[in-house]
Amino acid sequence: MEVDAVIETPDGRLIGIEVKAGATVRTDDLAGLRNLARHAGDRFVAGYVVYTGGQTLPFGDRLRAIPLDALWTLAP
Repeated sequence: MEVDAVIETPDGRLIGIEVKAGATVRTDDLAGLRNLARHAGDRFVAGYVVYTGGQTLPFGDRLRAIPLDALWTLAP
């Protein structure tokens, strides 16, 4: 299982990012992020699947699917 990108802070915290070309996200699409979370333990802060859909979707503790458009949208 793989994760497309892992971002590490100087103090060792990790964020995983998986990029999907599709407009839907299935539980299986988060397998790599779940594996990273399991191996990283407390160092794992969050995992995100970036996809072409339109909603932010929760997939359990510290795991979310976020729309690609969210990267260009500022929250109020």
